[in-house]
Amino acid sequence: MSSPQVIRTVDYHTGGEPFRIVVDVPVPIEGDTVAARRALAMHPSALDEVRQVLCFEPRGHADMYGGFITPPDDDGAHFGVLFWHKDGFSTACGHGTIALGVWAIDTGLVPPSPDGGPTDVVIDVPSGRVVARVHIADDVVRKVDFVNVASYLIARDAVVETSRGTVTVQIGFGGAIYAQLRAADVGLAVTPEHVPELIAIGREVKWKLNDSPYAQHPSDPRLSGVYGTILYDELGRDASGDLHQRNTTIFADGELDRSPCGSGTAARVAVLSALGELADDQVLIHDSVVGSRFEARVLDRVIADGFDAVIPQVTGMAYRTGEHAFEVDPRDPLVPGFVLR
Repeated sequence: MSSPQVIRTVDYHTGGEPFRIVVDVPVPIEGDTVAARRALAMHPSALDEVRQVLCFEPRGHADMYGGFITPPDDDGAHFGVLFWHKDGFSTACGHGTIALGVWAIDTGLVPPSPDGGPTDVVIDVPSGRVVARVHIADDVVRKVDFVNVASYLIARDAVVETSRGTVTVQIGFGGAIYAQLRAADVGLAVTPEHVPELIAIGREVKWKLNDSPYAQHPSDPRLSGVYGTILYDELGRDASGDLHQRNTTIFADGELDRSPCGSGTAARVAVLSALGELADDQVLIHDSVVGSRFEARVLDRVIADGFDAVIPQVTGMAYRTGEHAFEVDPRDPLVPGFVLR
């Protein structure tokens, strides 16, 4: 950036995970669709530098997350979004979709349904078209259902050699590809005191699998790559028979999701359904490492990319944390910033 810049954002958190929304992006965003825009944004560019400015220290941190608002792919959606994190641009983001649903209602961009029922905020993301179904009572947003793209089990028994021994993981797609691993299988639990070890093994599993055929998306190479590793604890079932688990998702290169991870929860629903552990009338109660919670279920069944797939619904809530006017001084030698992990 060769001249003074001010970048304005509105920030939310969903289950403790940040989501920084940029409406007026100060540089051009090239591409005709959201998926094409992501592919172009992944190359060095002014847009990527804006991402770094907002994500890197001193304006962000290694676990920051956000999105650039873009036009939709067509008139069927309200808007599009490019999701970003410290290592680049992701294909999907459920916690961000929930935040965008609240933001769209808060700002009046999408008016509440006149009949008092849920309001659908339709959003184009790199993996397809998703819905933030916003529930309002007494003029206040109470919860949001993230209705994801078709999600499915890719592999139920992928073997990975790790520094903690040989493990068997499931691979699922929920807008991004996730490896799924029982934390106890590597001698851990999803608790704050184990965070450094969870990050380390999550990174290790992800990068080992990215050299395997499991990392290839069956129909769209732009969606290829294992995005993250979900480590989970099994906490049994409640009195209604609903499944209770706690997870942490280690995504990108060592980012730890503070929320239960929206697209990761969708991938988890797909895998659990395919394994016969989550019936269509049951709920997955999905907790995070910081104690926040999503509730998820199978909304519908479809065929996608040659797989028996589900349409997952993940329910949570996002809260506004503030507005920012970030300044970039062209004299500053540390622009766009730095990360220490």
